[in-house]
Amino acid sequence: MEVEARPRALTAPGGGRWQHVLRFLVVMGPGIITANVDNDAGGITTYSLAGARYGYALVWTLVPITIALVVVQEMCARMGVITGKGLADLIRENFGVRLTFYAMALLVLADLGNTVAEFAGVAASLEIFGVSRYLTVPLAAAFVWWLVVYGSYRRVEKVFLAACLFYLAYVASGVLAQPGWGGVVRHTMAPHAHVDAAYVTMLVGLVGTTIAPWMQFYQQSAIVEKGVRVEDYPYSRLDVVSGCIFTDVVAFFIIVACAATLHAGGVSIETAADAAQALRPLAGAYCAALFAFGLFNASIFSASVLPLATAYSVCEALGWETGVDKRVREAPHFYGLYTGLIALGAAIVLVPGLPLVPVMYLSQVANGVLLPVVLVFMLLLVNRRDLMGEYTNGTAMNAAAWVTVVVTSALSLYLAVAVFLGTA
Repeated sequence: MEVEARPRALTAPGGGRWQHVLRFLVVMGPGIITANVDNDAGGITTYSLAGARYGYALVWTLVPITIALVVVQEMCARMGVITGKGLADLIRENFGVRLTFYAMALLVLADLGNTVAEFAGVAASLEIFGVSRYLTVPLAAAFVWWLVVYGSYRRVEKVFLAACLFYLAYVASGVLAQPGWGGVVRHTMAPHAHVDAAYVTMLVGLVGTTIAPWMQFYQQSAIVEKGVRVEDYPYSRLDVVSGCIFTDVVAFFIIVACAATLHAGGVSIETAADAAQALRPLAGAYCAALFAFGLFNASIFSASVLPLATAYSVCEALGWETGVDKRVREAPHFYGLYTGLIALGAAIVLVPGLPLVPVMYLSQVANGVLLPVVLVFMLLLVNRRDLMGEYTNGTAMNAAAWVTVVVTSALSLYLAVAVFLGTA
């Protein structure tokens, strides 16, 4: 039986607890940032809808989803550290250009929908405070473009890490909503499911927004660009695990806040902005303001990272230069794609009368449909000894990963049939 490989222990000069803390702070970033961007405008909308429509009934799903998220993100982090290459680069080298092209085409389409959702979140969050989207969206687009194009990797990462702290606004919103914690715990520990198209669509959306395909590409590329070494991998793994747990704790409080107020009051919503406005009479102005602020922070944060993740993926797949530390003339395709996605995403949001809710929600479902394809590529790569040496998956890791592939594939197939039959 194959045994899980263990990265060799670090023996830092001088030893001691603080030396390990400092080493973690140096390595920290890719895992925490990737996981938190996952709680973007589309994700917050999905969690809000889950709480408003089903109360606490879907809270239990966050437990297996968190386990699956840790397994998936740990694998791609390990591949980045051991191979020194991004995921798209490895797919192209090992599966050929044609398959890689099709995978990237699907990823670009899904990520464009996600980028539109982020700018829609920027617009909706500040419209709650009376600020027009025709002012906020262009300013937000200009800011995220400037941040990446004229920043270094270290500077950009510091800004992203600071943005992660503001997700605590949703924890505060959940507490201010004053839920019945006994009921929350009971639903978390005693899972139950409904077999109908609407419920499964929501479940696929939750999986898709929590374990999104872009995450694997971005995290692995960020680890490679940061230059994390094999001997530092235990700290990188801690970065990944802590990020995954924190992001789903935030998701938990979003669902709880909406379940305790909107679902309990029979209030129907379509977006996270609707949730923020509806919370005002039900849970107070502070709760509503924190919810809206959290949406703005998440939206502008994700509007920076999602196009960046796509640019990394496509340029790696096609063998073009990538990296925030490179100048525009050194990586023209990388910055051109990043700029194009931001400009197009922002422009779509400004089209009058465009129905943004379907774009925001269905982009999360599209993530759920695309995810199994990406996971199969990852599993085939991470188990190759010529690539990973002693760091291939062990039996337990493979079992957990394949269960994730099977479950997400089954959910996606059910959804596709439901849409085809017109029952979704």
